[in-house]
Amino acid sequence: MTTTVYVPGDSAAASVGAHEVAVALEREAALAGKHITLVRNGTRGMLWLEPLVEVDTDRGRVGYGPVNAEDIGDLIAAGMLDGAPHALCRGVIEDLPWMRDQQRLCLARVGVTDPVSPSDYVNHGGLAGLRRALDLEPSDVVSEVTESGLRGRGGAGFPAGIKWKTVAEASAETKFVCCNADEGDSGTFADRVVLEGDPFALLEGMTIAGYAVGAAEGYIYLRSEYPDAAAVLTRALEVARAQGWLGDNILDSGFSFDIFLRVGGGAYICGEETSMLESLEGKRGMVRAKPPIPAITGLFGKPTVVNNVLTLVSVPTILAGGAKAYAALGVQRSRGTQVFQLSGNVARGGVFETAFGISLAELVNEYGGGTRSGRPVRAVQVGGPLGAYIPGSHLDIATDYETFASTDAMLGHGGIVVFDDTVDMAAMARFAMEFCAEESCGKCTPCRMGAVRGVEVIDRIVAGQDTDGNLALLNDLCEVMTEGSLCAMGGLTPNPVRSALLHFPDDFTARNTKDA
Repeated sequence: MTTTVYVPGDSAAASVGAHEVAVALEREAALAGKHITLVRNGTRGMLWLEPLVEVDTDRGRVGYGPVNAEDIGDLIAAGMLDGAPHALCRGVIEDLPWMRDQQRLCLARVGVTDPVSPSDYVNHGGLAGLRRALDLEPSDVVSEVTESGLRGRGGAGFPAGIKWKTVAEASAETKFVCCNADEGDSGTFADRVVLEGDPFALLEGMTIAGYAVGAAEGYIYLRSEYPDAAAVLTRALEVARAQGWLGDNILDSGFSFDIFLRVGGGAYICGEETSMLESLEGKRGMVRAKPPIPAITGLFGKPTVVNNVLTLVSVPTILAGGAKAYAALGVQRSRGTQVFQLSGNVARGGVFETAFGISLAELVNEYGGGTRSGRPVRAVQVGGPLGAYIPGSHLDIATDYETFASTDAMLGHGGIVVFDDTVDMAAMARFAMEFCAEESCGKCTPCRMGAVRGVEVIDRIVAGQDTDGNLALLNDLCEVMTEGSLCAMGGLTPNPVRSALLHFPDDFTARNTKDA
């Protein structure tokens, strides 16, 4: 009898010893005379349990974690391969509240399958969306995406269907589909989890987009800090071409489309779509003025669809299940699901996918378990390093685009970073300005110079130098950056600064009063 055992091969699990656990499993199983089939899957997203080992049993997949290589001999002796009880046993994985309460669409196969197995992909629903799309007219595919209410998950929340329609109706012989996988925001890692755990879903989504808008080539722009994702994607592209899922005459449909991987140089600004296009063209990553928009004049001056990973991975589900089923999830104009990422000072960090509308308090306090330190939550930053700081007392808000906008915050890519009551919010506001100064492409003055001046002004406020005058100056500076910057980099930098000033003013002046 052979038992199937799963050990994540993604970078999060590997960073805490998953590769060593896999080696130990094969060695100890052989010594015990046990036959196993080892599958290196993606993470289930419960990062506090990594390395998480799962064993196929009659009851379902039983999990053990966090497991060290040194634990394997004892676990096998205790009957782990039969799903036996143990101090590290977590029970049937699908029954755990973290897994049970999710609505996993983007993550449907992540942690379940071998990421580069074509049979696993098809057996778990893969290609259903592409097959249906190829049976429709391209314009009908665009309509399906539009009716679903899918909005860009990269941060701006722009309706994907409108973007696709613009490219589809553009008059040009050459068009492109570009996936922005330059996931550089602090506290965000959903793209990496998907790319390392279910790369075929992205390739399928991009192929559907190519068919819908009339493109023949797609490019994945991946951040250089994701070497494991690059390796998985490279293998997935090879497999997809061999299976006839990419290249000429895809699935005997007469439609041809191919995808190429490009790795960036580590610039945060290349997460902005026009900077990414500049980089793809071999130029320095600098923001382009808009208009023209990329949907009209994009890569190499041609009409281009630019979406991020989670947006494109949502597309196969929409085509497979229909626009109405997808639109039934969520609230207001925020339809479908979001992959929330919990990190920072949080007891249970990881990825949690559910429909828009769940409260921030439920995510942080119930599923995240509050702070890892056990101290009160003082602030939560949502939407990356340029997102607003939300006080711990204000977490009972719905996680959708409209609600966040009404509170001068942004949902962004779904990254949630938790801070306890020891955090210095003046230092965090300074970090936002310093980050912008470091990562600005330098093209526009408000961003290039404003961030440098912002750091200096915050330093003067904290030092007690003309506090009232410098606070007024900081507010004026924030307004100039918001209104005058070419892109969101400079335009959003004031968000964390203003929110820190609004909700935590004493952090900027209390020490001055004490010194006086």
